[in-house]
Amino acid sequence: MLNYGIARVKDKKTKHLTDDLWHKKEMAVDVATAIRDKLTSALKPLRLEVIDDSARHEGHAGSRPGGQSHFRVRIVSSLFEGMSRLARQKLVYATLAQELAGPVHALSVTARTPDEAG
Repeated sequence: MLNYGIARVKDKKTKHLTDDLWHKKEMAVDVATAIRDKLTSALKPLRLEVIDDSARHEGHAGSRPGGQSHFRVRIVSSLFEGMSRLARQKLVYATLAQELAGPVHALSVTARTPDEAG
């Protein structure tokens, strides 16, 4: 597991401090790569797309200079067999808890089984 040096978010004040620390490190670790690495390790996907959608959200809440704040994930994994759509999304969010507590402001997830993906 990669360590990004992000403090645990306990309140809004800590969250802002965490964001500032992340920026001071100048996003030393590419967020999309971290997302891809964690999902690959945890969910063994057959297909995985991680799309940085930050440019579409410039000037909106959570937007940061340099992007890497808004992402779309499309993932196909046999681990999703028998799981509801909500359970799949919760699994992805749990896998990316550290990123969601720090640099990632928004994450859109499409999680499918191999049969659903075709």
